[in-house]
Amino acid sequence: MTDPTVNETTSKSGGGGGSDASRIGEVKQWLTQEFSQAGKEVPDFEYTPRSVAYLHNLATLSQAQTQASKILASDFRLKASEYRAQAARIGEILESVGLAKEGLASNVVSSAQVLANVANLLNIRDTELSSFLVAMGDISLRKTGVEEKRAKAQKESNILLDYTRKAISRLTYLKRTLAQLEDDAGQCEAHIEHWKNNLALMLGKEKQYNQETVRFKDTLNRVGYTPDISHGVLVGLAEERKELEKKTKPVLDTLRSYQDLPPDKALAALAIEDKKRQYAAAEKYFEDVLHTALSTSK
Repeated sequence: MTDPTVNETTSKSGGGGGSDASRIGEVKQWLTQEFSQAGKEVPDFEYTPRSVAYLHNLATLSQAQTQASKILASDFRLKASEYRAQAARIGEILESVGLAKEGLASNVVSSAQVLANVANLLNIRDTELSSFLVAMGDISLRKTGVEEKRAKAQKESNILLDYTRKAISRLTYLKRTLAQLEDDAGQCEAHIEHWKNNLALMLGKEKQYNQETVRFKDTLNRVGYTPDISHGVLVGLAEERKELEKKTKPVLDTLRSYQDLPPDKALAALAIEDKKRQYAAAEKYFEDVLHTALSTSK
C-alpha cells in the first residue's frame, strides 16, 4: 500500500525524487523492523523532508551501532569459547597431576577463588607474584596521585571557604550599612525639607532686602550722597566743628557781654564791628578747613 504523503513528498522533490524516495523507503523499512521486534505497529505520521532526514540519520546510526554490537558479540563469543577450551585443558593438566578441583580441600578452593578475584580486581592476566607487585605498585602510584589531588582539592576548598566567610562578613557589613543608610535617609529627608522651607524664607528675605537696598540708594541719591562722604570724613568734620565751636565760643561770649554795656552808640558800634570782623574771620577759617578736608578725602 502506497502512502499518499510519500507520493506527495516525492512529487515535490523534483530532480532529486529518486534519492528522496530511496531514503523514505529505507526509513520505512527500518521502522517496520524495529517496531516488529517490539511487537508493535508503526504509527501513522507525516513524512516531511525534515522528519525523513532526522529518521534516516537515526536509522543509519542505529544500524551502525547494531553492526558494531554484532561484531563485539561475535568476538566475545569467540573469546569465551577459547577461555572454555583453555579452562578445560588446564583442568585436564591439573587432574593429571592430582590437583583436580574435586580433590582439593575447601580452604584451598576458597583461597584460589580469592586469588582469582584479586587478580580480576587488579586487572592482571595471571597470578604471578611479579604481576601482583606491578599491580600493587600501580595502585600505590594512583593512590599517591589521588592523595595529591585530594590535598590540592582540600587546599582549594579551604581557600574557597575562606573567601566564602569573607564574602559573608562583607555581606553582613553591607546589610548593616544599608540599614543604617536607610535610617539616616529618613532623618536627612526631614533636614532637607527643613532646609527647603528655610531656603524659601531666605529667598523672600533676599527679595525684600534687595527692594530696601534700591529704596535706600534712591534716598541717598536724592539727598546728594556720594561715595566720597565716608564715615571717616564725617568723623573728621565733626572734630573740626568742635574745634571751631571752641574757638568761636569766646567771641560769642564777648558779644553777649556787650549787651551789658551802657548805651553808648559810638563805642557799641565800634565793638560790634570788631566782633563782626572776628566772626567773619572765624567763618572763613571754618570754610577753609572744611574745603581742605573734603579735598584730602577725594
